[in-house]
Amino acid sequence: QFRRDFKSKHVKHLKYINTKRGTRLIVSGWWGIARHINYTADWLMGLSWCLVCGTQHIVPYFYAIYFASLLIHRDIRDGANCAKKYGDDWKKYCKIVKYRLIPLIY
Repeated sequence: QFRRDFKSKHVKHLKYINTKRGTRLIVSGWWGIARHINYTADWLMGLSWCLVCGTQHIVPYFYAIYFASLLIHRDIRDGANCAKKYGDDWKKYCKIVKYRLIPLIY
């Protein structure tokens, strides 16, 4: 909704910064907590599938470990791409939204 109509009643409460490219970066709500908070939610869902198997064996947890490494690598790539794409606006955004995936940790 935000990309199509940022003035919609459903998203007008969100705070954002305007970029030199003419786009907006959200700095409130879930995306004000961490830059890729959706990756964190995806990982927690994957971890929950592992937790159902209990703690007797490590094998089920290989999925969560693999998925975490995949998402961290993706976050690093996304950060580099966004730095190129948005330039100084990305630096400003990173000062506002300090955490990448896990609030208060990373």
